[in-house]
Amino acid sequence: MQEMRIQKYLSEMGVMSRRNAETAVISGRVEINGVKASTGQKVVPEIDDIMVDGILVSQKDIKDNKKIYLMMYKPAGVVTTMSDEQGRLCIGGILKQQEFPERVYPVGRLDMYSEGLLILTNDGKVANKLMHPKHAVSKIYHATVKGEVKRDVIKKLAEPVEIGGRMTAAAKINITEQKNGRTKLKIEIFEGRNRQIRRMCENCGLIILKLKRVCVGKLNIGLLKPGEFKRLNHNEVNYLKNI
Repeated sequence: MQEMRIQKYLSEMGVMSRRNAETAVISGRVEINGVKASTGQKVVPEIDDIMVDGILVSQKDIKDNKKIYLMMYKPAGVVTTMSDEQGRLCIGGILKQQEFPERVYPVGRLDMYSEGLLILTNDGKVANKLMHPKHAVSKIYHATVKGEVKRDVIKKLAEPVEIGGRMTAAAKINITEQKNGRTKLKIEIFEGRNRQIRRMCENCGLIILKLKRVCVGKLNIGLLKPGEFKRLNHNEVNYLKNI
């Protein structure tokens, strides 16, 4: 049987995107035949035992399962993983509490203290499309920051910043409200870099009081409340597949 890299295998099986798989491998969440995997390590499907977060990845089971597409409102204080070694509440814990039976994984991340729209799926192709910078899928956040923000700061906030040795794309920023010593901002970015908006604000000396993602591309969080999730409808799924 043909070997393939562990990241590609997990992506093709719909477990997670290649980028998320690489992160999972680096953080020690993936095991091959009982040993922690290394980045780029090759596996032989249906022969090697591959586990993610302690759960065996079965090629047959995943192929037999239908594709699942969910939208969740991630509450602040919840970790964007399917399990957590420190015992913190995570996405997997919320799904387990609500007795959701099917295997899905989050596409990208929201940091622990951010909240809002999170896409979960077992469709690796869709996950890769959403994550890949070439598709420039927009993400809209509502941020509340301390103090009144001047126009020159807004201009600086929209400028590219360096993250991981690469410059981000420019952002779009609008002030939606200023009162009681706080400013509410609508921030649109076109990548999903690590803690991107928090780093943008830190670069401008802004203190974030609340950060909520409300849109991913054309998908809007709508009336979902923290901790709630829903299956995407036919039109929403088609949109994701055609990005």
